Amino acid sequence: MKQKIVLILIKFHDVDNSLYLYCDEIRLEPDTVLATLYAAKKYLVPHLAQQCVKFLEVSLTARNACLLLSQSRLFEEPELMTRCWEVIDAQAEMALQSEGFVDIDFPTLTSVLSRETLNCREIVLFDAALSWAEAECTRQEVDPTAENKRKVLGSALNLIRIPCMELGEFANGAAQSGILSLQETTDLFLHFTARNKPSVTYPTKARQGLKKQICHRFQSSAYRSNQWRYRGRVDSINFMVDKRIFVVGYGLYGSSSGAADYNVRIELKKYGEVLAESTTKFFSDGSSNTFHVYFTHPVQVERDVYYTASAILDGAELSYFGQEGMSEVTVGAVTFMFHCSSESTNGTGVQGGQIPELIFYGPTLEASDK
Repeated sequence: MKQKIVLILIKFHDVDNSLYLYCDEIRLEPDTVLATLYAAKKYLVPHLAQQCVKFLEVSLTARNACLLLSQSRLFEEPELMTRCWEVIDAQAEMALQSEGFVDIDFPTLTSVLSRETLNCREIVLFDAALSWAEAECTRQEVDPTAENKRKVLGSALNLIRIPCMELGEFANGAAQSGILSLQETTDLFLHFTARNKPSVTYPTKARQGLKKQICHRFQSSAYRSNQWRYRGRVDSINFMVDKRIFVVGYGLYGSSSGAADYNVRIELKKYGEVLAESTTKFFSDGSSNTFHVYFTHPVQVERDVYYTASAILDGAELSYFGQEGMSEVTVGAVTFMFHCSSESTNGTGVQGGQIPELIFYGPTLEASDK
């Protein structure tokens, strides 16, 4: 028997065109999902609203997290707000530099600027606030002068921890923005440089940020017999997690034959597509310690999808290597599952090899218990 389709025509002024509600498969699109959520909330269609929220959670990225946070506050969707904050905290600089940031409302702006767990330099927050202020001047149909930007920012400006900037960031950025008064600029310069620091109207304590967590996938490391060699080949491993995390970088083994410098290229892929890559250097002191290398920005990793972590090292050939590898590792509230990668041409696998550590931001047991 075919499913009955019920059409309900609705006309109202705050959503474009006439709408209809029908019983069928829900098909949502990025361009219309917010309007659909609004209509579902207004006309009390909870199942449709739930599907809209799930769609938004899946499509959540640093590019749209701030704008979705603003909307989720209006729609009173606490679960979506929590997911937005996870992304904003971990990928704060990317979120603040996104195009949608300037379109958030003032309460959301103050919530972001006062956030203790942001992983972000204060100069990025300052620049983002100025961009928002310029857009707000346009919305209020006033000239975007320094005076008007200061006016629309109001008390939000004092949530930025300007004293926690680097001196060069302040001198070349905030001090020349025209937003600060002469007295504020003088006091802040003295705060940076003088022994007897004047009081300032901006918070002086750095943000706490997020705590890095590390997944160790080997139970021991070794050298001497069957020594591992870095030969410019690819060491890679596939992994999957049961909760959304943000990969910050990898821990790698160094030289087993004395101190050495390494050039390293790291990548993170999903279905063969490169999500992030970084070329950097590190110094190995010849010990069995791991050495951490990082991506430019944390990389969002979704649950129940396999990703590929890869590294290519150029330096001293002989190195430590991991052994007694584990196919499943739980760190805090996150469980990792490892699988051999077909891209690994240097012998790394689940049981042994390289890339002993994945460094990440993610939910903790304390947060999960709340």
